[in-house]
Amino acid sequence: MESKTSVQSKGRWRQMGSEERKAAVHEEIMRMNQLPASSSYAVHRRRVLNKVLQLLSIQRTVSQEEELELLFAGLSL
Repeated sequence: MESKTSVQSKGRWRQMGSEERKAAVHEEIMRMNQLPASSSYAVHRRRVLNKVLQLLSIQRTVSQEEELELLFAGLSL
C-alpha cells in the first residue's frame, strides 16, 4: 500500500517540466552532499541521482518516457 506522500510525489513529478525535474535532482544531490562522505546511503543516493540526470538527458520514445516517468516518480525526490 502506497503512502499519501508517495502518491503526491508521483503526481508532482508528472506535472514537472524537464528543467524542473533536473533542478529537483540537483537540489537532492546538494542535500546528499551535506551528509557525511562516509555515509553509504548518501554515496548510493548520489549514484542513483547521477544516473537519473544521465537518463533525463537521453532522447526517448513516448513509451520509454512514460516508463521512465513511473520509475522516477517512485524515487521520492
